Amino acid sequence: MQRLADILDTISRATASVIRWLALLMVLVQFAIVVGRYVFGVNIIAVQESVLYMHATLFMLGAAYTLLVDKHVRVDVFYAKASQATRRRIDIFGHLFLLMPSMLVLLYWSWPSVRNSWKILEGPISVGGIEAVFLLKSLIPAFCILLVLQSLSLLIRLLLPDTSAPKADA
Repeated sequence: MQRLADILDTISRATASVIRWLALLMVLVQFAIVVGRYVFGVNIIAVQESVLYMHATLFMLGAAYTLLVDKHVRVDVFYAKASQATRRRIDIFGHLFLLMPSMLVLLYWSWPSVRNSWKILEGPISVGGIEAVFLLKSLIPAFCILLVLQSLSLLIRLLLPDTSAPKADA
Protein backbone atom coordinates (compact mmCIF):
# COMPACT_ATOMS: atom_id res chain seq x y z
CA MET A 1 0.00 0.00 0.00
CA GLN A 2 2.91 2.32 0.74
CA ARG A 3 4.09 1.83 -2.85
CA LEU A 4 0.68 2.82 -4.20
CA ALA A 5 0.74 5.98 -2.07
CA ASP A 6 4.23 6.78 -3.39
CA ILE A 7 3.05 6.36 -6.99
CA LEU A 8 0.06 8.63 -6.37
CA ASP A 9 2.35 11.24 -4.79
CA THR A 10 4.59 11.03 -7.85
CA ILE A 11 1.64 11.98 -10.06
CA SER A 12 1.08 15.15 -8.01
CA ARG A 13 4.78 15.99 -7.99
CA ALA A 14 5.12 15.44 -11.74
CA THR A 15 2.08 17.59 -12.48
CA ALA A 16 3.41 20.35 -10.22
CA SER A 17 6.87 20.25 -11.79
CA VAL A 18 5.32 20.99 -15.17
CA ILE A 19 2.67 23.56 -14.25
CA ARG A 20 4.80 25.58 -11.84
CA TRP A 21 6.33 27.28 -14.87
CA LEU A 22 2.93 28.70 -15.70
CA ALA A 23 3.28 31.14 -12.81
CA LEU A 24 6.35 32.73 -14.40
CA LEU A 25 4.87 32.61 -17.89
CA MET A 26 1.65 34.15 -16.62
CA VAL A 27 3.52 37.09 -15.07
CA LEU A 28 5.54 37.64 -18.25
CA VAL A 29 2.46 37.54 -20.48
CA GLN A 30 0.57 39.91 -18.17
CA PHE A 31 3.55 42.28 -18.23
CA ALA A 32 3.57 42.11 -22.04
CA ILE A 33 -0.16 42.87 -22.10
CA VAL A 34 0.31 45.96 -19.95
CA VAL A 35 3.27 47.19 -21.99
CA GLY A 36 1.44 46.45 -25.24
CA ARG A 37 -1.68 48.28 -24.14
CA TYR A 38 -0.19 51.36 -22.46
CA VAL A 39 3.02 51.84 -24.43
CA PHE A 40 2.06 50.66 -27.92
CA GLY A 41 -1.75 50.89 -27.81
CA VAL A 42 -2.11 47.23 -28.81
CA ASN A 43 -4.71 44.96 -27.25
CA ILE A 44 -5.11 41.30 -28.25
CA ILE A 45 -8.05 39.48 -26.64
CA ALA A 46 -6.54 36.00 -27.14
CA VAL A 47 -3.40 37.02 -25.25
CA GLN A 48 -5.53 38.41 -22.41
CA GLU A 49 -7.51 35.17 -22.30
CA SER A 50 -4.28 33.17 -22.21
CA VAL A 51 -3.65 34.61 -18.73
CA LEU A 52 -7.06 33.28 -17.65
CA TYR A 53 -6.22 29.85 -19.09
CA MET A 54 -2.81 29.77 -17.39
CA HIS A 55 -4.26 30.92 -14.07
CA ALA A 56 -7.00 28.28 -14.19
CA THR A 57 -4.51 25.57 -15.15
CA LEU A 58 -2.08 26.56 -12.43
CA PHE A 59 -4.67 26.44 -9.67
CA MET A 60 -6.81 23.54 -10.87
CA LEU A 61 -3.92 21.19 -11.60
CA GLY A 62 -1.80 22.44 -8.69
CA ALA A 63 -4.42 21.74 -6.03
CA ALA A 64 -3.38 18.10 -5.57
CA TYR A 65 0.25 19.06 -4.99
CA THR A 66 -0.87 21.71 -2.51
CA LEU A 67 -2.76 18.99 -0.66
CA LEU A 68 0.32 16.74 -0.77
CA VAL A 69 2.53 19.35 0.90
CA ASP A 70 -0.22 20.28 3.40
CA LYS A 71 -0.54 23.91 2.32
CA HIS A 72 -4.30 24.07 1.88
CA VAL A 73 -6.12 26.56 4.05
CA ARG A 74 -7.83 24.93 6.97
CA VAL A 75 -9.73 26.21 9.96
CA ASP A 76 -7.30 25.60 12.80
CA VAL A 77 -9.63 26.54 15.63
CA PHE A 78 -9.73 22.98 16.96
CA TYR A 79 -7.16 21.25 14.78
CA ALA A 80 -4.13 23.24 15.99
CA LYS A 81 -4.68 22.33 19.63
CA ALA A 82 -5.76 18.73 18.98
CA SER A 83 -3.59 15.72 19.76
CA GLN A 84 -1.91 13.83 16.95
CA ALA A 85 -4.51 11.03 17.21
CA THR A 86 -7.38 13.52 17.00
CA ARG A 87 -5.79 15.25 14.00
CA ARG A 88 -5.45 11.89 12.32
CA ARG A 89 -9.16 11.13 12.90
CA ILE A 90 -10.14 14.58 11.60
CA ASP A 91 -8.01 14.05 8.49
CA ILE A 92 -9.45 10.59 7.84
CA PHE A 93 -12.99 11.95 8.25
CA GLY A 94 -12.21 14.89 5.98
CA HIS A 95 -10.81 12.72 3.20
CA LEU A 96 -13.53 10.05 3.38
CA PHE A 97 -16.61 12.15 3.97
CA LEU A 98 -15.82 15.63 2.64
CA LEU A 99 -13.05 15.80 0.03
CA MET A 100 -13.54 12.55 -1.89
CA PRO A 101 -17.35 12.69 -2.05
CA SER A 102 -17.37 16.35 -3.07
CA MET A 103 -14.83 15.72 -5.84
CA LEU A 104 -16.77 12.70 -7.10
CA VAL A 105 -20.02 14.70 -7.13
CA LEU A 106 -18.30 17.59 -8.95
CA LEU A 107 -16.83 15.14 -11.46
CA TYR A 108 -20.22 13.51 -12.03
CA TRP A 109 -22.11 16.77 -12.52
CA SER A 110 -19.45 18.52 -14.62
CA TRP A 111 -18.81 15.62 -16.97
CA PRO A 112 -21.84 16.21 -19.30
CA SER A 113 -20.82 19.84 -19.79
CA VAL A 114 -17.22 18.87 -20.52
CA ARG A 115 -18.31 16.09 -22.88
CA ASN A 116 -20.65 18.43 -24.77
CA SER A 117 -17.97 21.10 -24.95
CA TRP A 118 -15.61 18.59 -26.58
CA LYS A 119 -18.37 17.41 -28.93
CA ILE A 120 -18.76 20.87 -30.43
CA LEU A 121 -15.16 22.00 -29.76
CA GLU A 122 -16.58 24.96 -27.88
CA GLY A 123 -15.14 28.25 -29.07
CA PRO A 124 -13.85 31.39 -27.40
CA ILE A 125 -15.24 33.13 -24.35
CA SER A 126 -14.89 36.51 -26.06
CA VAL A 127 -14.85 37.51 -29.71
CA GLY A 128 -11.27 37.15 -30.85
CA GLY A 129 -10.38 34.92 -27.91
CA ILE A 130 -8.80 31.50 -27.69
CA GLU A 131 -10.90 28.92 -29.50
CA ALA A 132 -10.49 26.23 -26.85
CA VAL A 133 -13.03 26.59 -24.06
CA PHE A 134 -13.34 22.80 -24.21
CA LEU A 135 -9.75 22.60 -22.91
CA LEU A 136 -10.53 25.05 -20.13
CA LYS A 137 -13.58 23.01 -19.08
CA SER A 138 -11.45 19.86 -19.13
CA LEU A 139 -9.57 21.24 -16.15
CA ILE A 140 -12.61 20.49 -13.95
CA PRO A 141 -12.50 16.68 -14.24
CA ALA A 142 -8.69 16.76 -14.18
CA PHE A 143 -8.87 18.75 -10.93
CA CYS A 144 -11.31 16.24 -9.43
CA ILE A 145 -9.31 13.19 -10.46
CA LEU A 146 -5.99 14.59 -9.25
CA LEU A 147 -7.47 15.58 -5.89
CA VAL A 148 -9.15 12.19 -5.41
CA LEU A 149 -5.88 10.41 -6.20
CA GLN A 150 -3.92 12.61 -3.80
CA SER A 151 -6.57 12.23 -1.13
CA LEU A 152 -6.39 8.45 -1.57
CA SER A 153 -2.61 8.60 -1.12
CA LEU A 154 -2.91 10.62 2.07
CA LEU A 155 -5.68 8.36 3.34
CA ILE A 156 -3.49 5.29 2.76
CA ARG A 157 -0.70 6.92 4.75
CA LEU A 158 -3.09 7.88 7.53
CA LEU A 159 -4.43 4.34 7.79
CA LEU A 160 -1.04 2.61 7.68
CA PRO A 161 0.56 2.13 11.09
CA ASP A 162 3.45 4.45 12.01
CA THR A 163 3.33 6.58 8.89
CA SER A 164 2.57 10.19 8.32
CA ALA A 165 1.86 12.34 5.29
CA PRO A 166 4.99 13.04 3.24
CA LYS A 167 6.68 16.41 3.47
CA ALA A 168 7.40 18.69 0.53
CA ASP A 169 10.49 18.04 -1.50
CA ALA A 170 10.17 21.22 -3.51
